[in-house]
Amino acid sequence: MSYNLDSIAPHGGQLVNRIATPEQKQVFLSKADFLPRVQLDQRAVSDLQMIAIGGFSPLTGFMNQEDYNRVVTEMRLANGTVWSIPVTLSVNEKVAAPLTEGSLIRLDNPGGQYIGVLELTQKYHYDKTREAIHVYRTNDSNHPGVKVLYNQGSVHLAGDVWLLEREPHPLFPKYQVDPVESRQLFQEMGWKTVVGFQTRNPIHRAHEYIQKCALEIVDGLFLHPLVGATKEDDIPADVRMRCYEILMEKYYPHNRVLLAINPSAMRYAGPREAIFHALIRKNYGCTHFIVGRDHAGVGNYYGTYDAQHIFDEFKPEELGIVPMMFEHAFYCTRTEQMATSKTSPSLPEERIHLSGTKVREMLRRGELPPPQFSRPEVAAELARAMQIPVHTYDI
Repeated sequence: MSYNLDSIAPHGGQLVNRIATPEQKQVFLSKADFLPRVQLDQRAVSDLQMIAIGGFSPLTGFMNQEDYNRVVTEMRLANGTVWSIPVTLSVNEKVAAPLTEGSLIRLDNPGGQYIGVLELTQKYHYDKTREAIHVYRTNDSNHPGVKVLYNQGSVHLAGDVWLLEREPHPLFPKYQVDPVESRQLFQEMGWKTVVGFQTRNPIHRAHEYIQKCALEIVDGLFLHPLVGATKEDDIPADVRMRCYEILMEKYYPHNRVLLAINPSAMRYAGPREAIFHALIRKNYGCTHFIVGRDHAGVGNYYGTYDAQHIFDEFKPEELGIVPMMFEHAFYCTRTEQMATSKTSPSLPEERIHLSGTKVREMLRRGELPPPQFSRPEVAAELARAMQIPVHTYDI
């Protein structure tokens, strides 16, 4: 199945907009001192923003119990629309008790600033272990996504939301491109087909290789790094963004790549999150989505290509975006180029494999990844960020 921007629609058919108009904002602000308050954590702030800008279309708010239950067990909303990750607002019993269904709730960010409103329609309890096993395929609290789940409140608050104002990102304002804008930019650049790429790590040679393979097939690449909450040992977003800028400047065709931030938080849900990431990029206007080795994985919780196999569980028209599957890329010492097992005749000992995890470990030891794995300018930027002495690398 193929798509182009003349036919691809947001997931569910319509791009959601839950950003308050100036008039609505004034009404909400006038009620600020009278509304019960719920303070959001950073992931909930990201979810609120993604709902409001349409990145989570067709969601218009935090999930009710019917949607939640079906997403957990079947990867579908109550109406049957494919959706693989619960998007919920959790609070503890003490916070939930005085809240009344049918009322407005003031949503504050972690700093206590008033940023949104929830039209509370439902409060409900849920089974954390059940969600963990279905969504993360494990109930091990060492899994970062499961850990967050187990630490959150026991009550979900459901209802439509409003974001008071879409403010520029504090670190990356020029890369804040929301779905309505990305769709417009793709059209202005004349891109009929666009492939999205999800990343929470710096782009290394293996990533670059599969992105450029995809670019041989489609008109444009939407490089869309996630800058929401990640686990503590991931490379910080500002460091990653500098690495992307280096690559964009020196190694990519300027007229065929668009770099923009994805405000979402990572769940580390492996296969389910691969579907989630694809649907988000569909909302941004992408027609294709790259799915590589161990997409959104962590540790050894998922099989190497489980995130690709899960796409077989849905009809292509249900997803509405074409997955582009790639095997694990490596540097082949025999052919002296990047390759996969599909294109290289090399033996295992002739392949240089490095993962993002191994790169982080090398950097902590004061070692630089080899040039076969990382562009030297990217390695230098990572070295500066990790405060590795200059003499340990050579560009």
